[in-house]
Amino acid sequence: MRAHSNAIDSRSSSQGHFKHWAMVFVAMVSLLISNGMTLTALTAFDSSLLAEFSDWSRGDLKLRGLITLVVTGLLAPFVGIIIDRIGVKLLIMAGSVILAFATFAYGYITDITHMYLIHMAFGVVLLCCGLNVAVILVSNWFVKFRGTGIGIAVMGTSLGGAILAPIFGGWIADGVHWRDAFQMAAIIPSALLILATFMVKNRPSDIGALPFGVNASASAEEQNVASQGVEYRDALKTRSFWSIACIAMLTFYCLLGLQANLILHLQDVGFDIGAAAAGLSMLFTPALVGKFAFGLIADRIQGKKVLYANLFLMLLGLLWLIVADKATVLFSVAIVGFAWGGFYTLFQLNAIECFGLKASGKLLGTITVLDAFGGGLGIFITGMMFDIYGSYQPAFIVFAVLVSIALLLITQIKKHA
Repeated sequence: MRAHSNAIDSRSSSQGHFKHWAMVFVAMVSLLISNGMTLTALTAFDSSLLAEFSDWSRGDLKLRGLITLVVTGLLAPFVGIIIDRIGVKLLIMAGSVILAFATFAYGYITDITHMYLIHMAFGVVLLCCGLNVAVILVSNWFVKFRGTGIGIAVMGTSLGGAILAPIFGGWIADGVHWRDAFQMAAIIPSALLILATFMVKNRPSDIGALPFGVNASASAEEQNVASQGVEYRDALKTRSFWSIACIAMLTFYCLLGLQANLILHLQDVGFDIGAAAAGLSMLFTPALVGKFAFGLIADRIQGKKVLYANLFLMLLGLLWLIVADKATVLFSVAIVGFAWGGFYTLFQLNAIECFGLKASGKLLGTITVLDAFGGGLGIFITGMMFDIYGSYQPAFIVFAVLVSIALLLITQIKKHA
C-alpha cells in the first residue's frame, strides 16, 4: 500500500502537474473564445450593423446582450446539475460547435429577429464553455494554487476583448464587409473543440492523478475535493450566498454595460472605428494584469480586504469616467479594467472557498441567474439610456451607485465550508 501511494505521488509530481496547468490553459482559451465572440469582441461590429440597419436604435441592438444573458440565467441551474453529474468536457465540445454555427449564421441576418435568435444560441454557448465551467474545471484540479489557477483561467474573459476586438475591428477598418468577417470568425471555435476533445479531463482521478496540493497519503475523502463542501439547500439559507449573488448582479451590470457600449462611446468622443476597437483593449488588458496579480495574492492573503480594495478602485475609475473626455477616457477605463480583473478573480475564488465544491455547479449556476440578468440589463439599459439622454453619462452615474452598494454587501460574506 505504501509503495502504491508513493507511485501515485510520484506520477502526480512529474506528469500530473503538467496536466493540471494544461487544464488551466484550456479553461482560459474557453473563456477567451466564448466570451470574446458572444459578448466583448463582438461589439467591434456594432457601428457596421447600425449603419446597415439604420432603423435600429442602440437600445434595439443592445437588447441582444440581454437576450443572451437571460437565456444563460434561466438555464444556468439546469446546466449546473449537468456539470455536477457528468463534468465539463462534453459541454465545452458542444458549446464550441454551437458557437461556430451561430457565428457563421450571423453573417446572413436580414432582420433584427434573426440576430436575437442567434443570441439565444450564444446564451447556451456561455453555459457550455463559459465562466462556471472554467472555474469548476480548475477547482477540481487544484487545492494548492487554486487562486493562481483561477486567476490565469479567467484572464480569458479579458483576452477575448483584448485580442479579438482589435482583430475584428482591423478587418472592418481594412474594408472587409461585416458579413464576411463573421464567416471568417466562425473558424475560431474549432480550436476550442480540438483542445476540449484531446486535452480536457473532468477530474484528476480520470487519469489516476490527484488534485494539485493533495498528498497521496491523505484519506480518500480528503483526496476527493469535489465531494467536500456545503449542501446546496444549506448554502441557500445563508446571508453570504445571497450577498455574493447580489454583488455579482450589481457588478456584472456595470462591467458588461460598460464593455458592450464602450466602442460606441469612444466613437462618440472622437475615436475612429479602428482606434475605438483597439481602445476596448484598455479595459481588458489591465484586467488581465489584475486577474493574474490578484490570483497570486489570493494564495497568500485570506479575507475580504482585497475585495474591498478592488471595488473601491473600480468605483474611483467609474467616477472619473463620468467626467472624462477624449484625452483622459482611456485612463479611467484602464483603472476600471484593472480593478474589475482583480475583483473578478477573487470573487469567483471566494464563492468556491465559501461553500466548497460539493454543490459548486448548482451554486454557481444559481448565482449565474442573477449575474446574467444583471449583466444583460446593464447592456440593454445602458443603450436605452443613451437613446433617451443622448449621452452615456447618466448610465455611468448608475454604475457608480451600484458599485457603492456592492461594497457594502461584502460585509455580509463569511466562510461556511
